[in-house]
Amino acid sequence: MAERVDFWFDPICPFAYATSRWILEVEKVRDIEVKWNVMSLGVLNEDKNPAPTEDDDILARWIPARTSTAVAQTAPEKVGDFYSAIGYDIHVNGHRDFEAASRRALAEIGLDGSLVDEAKTNTYDDAMRTSHESGISQVGQDVGTPIVAFAGTAFFGPVITRVPTGEDAGKIFDGAVAMAEYPYFFELKRSRTESPQLR
Repeated sequence: MAERVDFWFDPICPFAYATSRWILEVEKVRDIEVKWNVMSLGVLNEDKNPAPTEDDDILARWIPARTSTAVAQTAPEKVGDFYSAIGYDIHVNGHRDFEAASRRALAEIGLDGSLVDEAKTNTYDDAMRTSHESGISQVGQDVGTPIVAFAGTAFFGPVITRVPTGEDAGKIFDGAVAMAEYPYFFELKRSRTESPQLR
């Protein structure tokens, strides 16, 4: 039976999108099954930013995570498809109108665009916060997205700028699994020298 790997994402994060494409490659070469979960950079940083009701730019940044949560609540089997569609639109096509990108992604996977109208309100915020907390509580408040959890442990990352395929993807996963087996292992890091190469 495939091992479940939980993946928490906010669609606006390019690093999370790169890592999500990697975990899909891992799924092809390792016996895992990805479960997609929503987290929100808006929730993570709300003590530093205005409320989404007070700032149009902040509201726009909440819409993709809220729409992802709406999909999770109404058609949970389509969360991964929605994330793939909106992530491609934002990070590969370069579309920065998050509301329009959310509507296009919903249409692409056959869901009603009215979910975006609800995402402009706090309708799904309780569910989004619950999903967010289920991920962030495993790794701590001082990290962001993505969060990957498996075999009783979780970590932030891996932060990658390119998407490895085939056995290269599998080797990175194997390394993460090996490090995660040690409860006293916390961090291995170097400064990034490039942004995600997704186009």
